[in-house]
Amino acid sequence: MADHIDEQPKRSLSGLEVKPVYTPDDIANTDFARDLGQPGEYPFTRGPYPNMYLGRLWTRRQIAGFGTAKATNERYRFLLDHGQNGISTDFDHPTLTGYDSDHELAEGEVGRLGVAIDSVRDIDDLFLDIPLDKVSVSLTINHPAIVLLSMFLSVAKDRGVGWDALRGTVQNDSLKEFHGQKTFALGPRPSLKLTTDIVEFCTNHVPNWYTISISGYHIRESGSDAVQELAFTIAQGMAYVESAMERGLPVDSFAPRLSFFFGCHNDVFEEVAKFRAARRLWARIMKDRYRAQKPESMRLRFHTQTLGSTLMRQDPQNNIARGTLQALAAVLGGTQSLHVSGFDEAFDIPSEEAMRMSLATQLILAHESGVANTVDPLGGSIFVESMTNDIEEAAWEYINKIEDLGAGSLKQGMLQAIDTGYIEREIARSAYEYQLRIENGDQVVVGLNQYQSESTQKLELFQFDPEEEDWQKARLAETRSGRSAAAVKSALSSLKQAAQDDKNLMPPVLEAVTVLATEGEILDTLRDVYGEYVDPGVF
Repeated sequence: MADHIDEQPKRSLSGLEVKPVYTPDDIANTDFARDLGQPGEYPFTRGPYPNMYLGRLWTRRQIAGFGTAKATNERYRFLLDHGQNGISTDFDHPTLTGYDSDHELAEGEVGRLGVAIDSVRDIDDLFLDIPLDKVSVSLTINHPAIVLLSMFLSVAKDRGVGWDALRGTVQNDSLKEFHGQKTFALGPRPSLKLTTDIVEFCTNHVPNWYTISISGYHIRESGSDAVQELAFTIAQGMAYVESAMERGLPVDSFAPRLSFFFGCHNDVFEEVAKFRAARRLWARIMKDRYRAQKPESMRLRFHTQTLGSTLMRQDPQNNIARGTLQALAAVLGGTQSLHVSGFDEAFDIPSEEAMRMSLATQLILAHESGVANTVDPLGGSIFVESMTNDIEEAAWEYINKIEDLGAGSLKQGMLQAIDTGYIEREIARSAYEYQLRIENGDQVVVGLNQYQSESTQKLELFQFDPEEEDWQKARLAETRSGRSAAAVKSALSSLKQAAQDDKNLMPPVLEAVTVLATEGEILDTLRDVYGEYVDPGVF
């Protein structure tokens, strides 16, 4: 007698129907050559490169940043000594929003949830004794990205490192701030202009640098589901492509230097399908809509971070299993680099022990699990291919809606979607529905709403040094007192004039950081021109 199969359909975390059994009928309309192809070939569904991890493992890029630049530099060294091969930097809230450490709005936040950066001297300290031409560097900064990147380029120049030797990325995803992380410094239109300034400047002067890390991660952390994360991220990417093309840049001149950044949740197969759908979507959009000719322009490459919002304070060591599952999904989905969140991040900045475990998780996946032994190991799975199709189709519905808002322009559509709160409302709805499922028990979270443990797990948590803030303020005061006030005034005046004249602002910002103008002074100059942005508070 056959086993009874529950006729009530299961659903993925994003609400997509999951059948009890899949048959070839579920992918009857899938054409191998058209929809899958070989790894490294259009439409890149099976991976951006032919050999994938057989040729090179993903970059292990654990993000770090707290306190002062010197403190974070010590954490960098620890991570590099324990198997990390790429540096990724988190900045504190004042830095993310364009305020100096001595600003009244910065009080109590300096160095608290990321590293504090005020001037180019801090960037010099941050990368002390780190070979900038040998280590890939990621700067997780958005609206003030033009300032932090200029500081980084200035340090590289002072050390005799040619800009063509630099490898890495600056996040520089201005649009997602309005419905994702919400660390904005300027409004949607001026911040998009600065993003495009960086793309234009680096295309001409920093050829191997990734100019935008188009980020779905913060969208997912804000409560979106997998389909929304994919759709809104791709739509943001399309807006940036259109903005750069309006500058007169040929699409193939800058598109190869665009990268993506996704989160990864617990639903392994949905996440794998999301990543595969992302590559196919982007390839088709770049080829068919924007007439890209180079395969590199159609090839979506991405970094993945396991989701901090999935980590629980209840039984926190369970988070090691969650991080491992999410990392596995990212690798099965073909990520190019990976950060595994620390198991204690529900409490604070991850401890060194948690970061060591996260790196060990990556190393075990790479060398003990067998997942790197073949390319696209889930390719051809009827379930995975069917879900890939479903996610792509659902993402197109959102993209088409945003295009309609912009009367055929994704750039204008994204700006309208931000102005009207459309994206924010969609994410809020998804977040509410997910939380409701947890609270009524439909979504099991081990240790939270089921299978609670009475045992207490002792953790050695990160200890923030409150004296770091005072040290940083003293450092800033010393920097101001030792610089040429006239040179700073002249540089900021030139920057203001360039902004008023709608010129590319990278050259005057580079000049300003070189004479030790601070991040806050530069952003204040831009706020004088573009105005303060007030969040409309969509509910």
